[in-house]
Amino acid sequence: MAFEGLSDKLNNAFKRLKNKGRLTEADVREAMREVRLALLEADVNYKVAKDFTNKVTERAIGQDVMESLTPAQMVIKIVDEELTSLMGGENARLEFASKPPTIIMMCGLQGSGKTTHSAKLAKMLKETQNRRPLLVACDIYRPAAIDQLKVVGEKAGVPVFEMGTENPVKIAREAVKHAKDYGNDVVILDTAGRLHIDEVLMNELQDVKAEVNPNEILLVIDAMTGQDAVNVAKSFNEKLEVTGVILTKLDGDTRGGAALSVREVTGKPIKFVGTGEKLGDLEVFHPDRMASRILGMGDVLTLIEDAQNKLDEKKAEQMAQKIMNNRFDFNDLLDQFAQIKKMGPLKGILSKIPGVGKQLDDVDINDRQIDWLQAIILSMTPEERENPSLMNPSRKRRIAAGSGRTVEEVNRLIKQLEQMQKMIKQMNKGGKKGKKGKKRKMMLPGLGGMPMDGMNGMGGMGGSGGSGMPF
Repeated sequence: MAFEGLSDKLNNAFKRLKNKGRLTEADVREAMREVRLALLEADVNYKVAKDFTNKVTERAIGQDVMESLTPAQMVIKIVDEELTSLMGGENARLEFASKPPTIIMMCGLQGSGKTTHSAKLAKMLKETQNRRPLLVACDIYRPAAIDQLKVVGEKAGVPVFEMGTENPVKIAREAVKHAKDYGNDVVILDTAGRLHIDEVLMNELQDVKAEVNPNEILLVIDAMTGQDAVNVAKSFNEKLEVTGVILTKLDGDTRGGAALSVREVTGKPIKFVGTGEKLGDLEVFHPDRMASRILGMGDVLTLIEDAQNKLDEKKAEQMAQKIMNNRFDFNDLLDQFAQIKKMGPLKGILSKIPGVGKQLDDVDINDRQIDWLQAIILSMTPEERENPSLMNPSRKRRIAAGSGRTVEEVNRLIKQLEQMQKMIKQMNKGGKKGKKGKKRKMMLPGLGGMPMDGMNGMGGMGGSGGSGMPF
């Protein structure tokens, strides 16, 4: 998980501050030394780490903080604000042409994920902004690069323009003409990369840029390369004047140094981050939300957006109606599991919920648990799914044998459903009492109707806890 090591070290430093009550200047400086060390261990650029801690220290030893009733919380607030500022302040949006098509040129080294993220971006623009993107195969050197773009383009439901091994400048020019003729309002050029930065690569990219005058030049860099990623970004920016960065493999980089350094070193914003291998695993980069994640405060807004983009809205409405009517059985739970799996790994989903992320540090969440629970439910008869009260010992033994699980696991799942049903009834009673002038708790479809403000006590993630979640 991104920033895992950094988050742990920052939280340890802040914990010591909280334990002190009133703070002295020496306390703040000692904490900032720990923060600087944590940043350097996370592979953050040395100058960036030094400037960051100096800014925080300067603000934190001010009179307002030292005389505050909760000085440690004020320091954390300052760190949050400075982290947000370090990563760009506000999320940087794509610049679209006033007259279509908008031309987006993707560049980067080989292996950074350029081709895959071209398709990811095309899919996102198509599904969230109703754009009509065209992917263009300008990488004529890497074996099977064109075929790879065709495969990911087909998966994303986006057409691919290719002219074999023609000159990339000509391919780009003809692709723009094709887009105008066929109504494609976004052209995404997947250009060639190299194993290292060289003059031939840069000259070709400069020629393509001069020919089609792209609205956006997005540099795709691998977050797992740490400081090398920042150096690559700096070199490309000097030659091409990139407009933004797509940081890939952020889910696999536990350090996160590139995300914290690239904006400060290059002056160019991170616009998107790749968070997984699937074509839907691309997020708009929000500096404030990322700062919250780093500080262990969760990221509810991104979680909600994921739910809105990836879950079936009609099914969510049907589920909400059932919950309001106190009707929730194993058929509904089975459907919820299918929805959850669309949103990606469980640990990633739960880590975005405030108060939950830190509880997951020492918990091994196996995503196959959902498959096992689905197997138990699918081994039930339709009557048993609708009416769990029918379950007697012989039925439970049959279900356990049919699913390849144990009777104890069957009992645990039944108990979890009962807990969820009770919780739903209590929520509905509270909703009826507070109808006048009070909003109902916000429900997140696909998480068993779990109220977002009721998830702080996640308890036993291994299956025995009091969260109402059967994991």
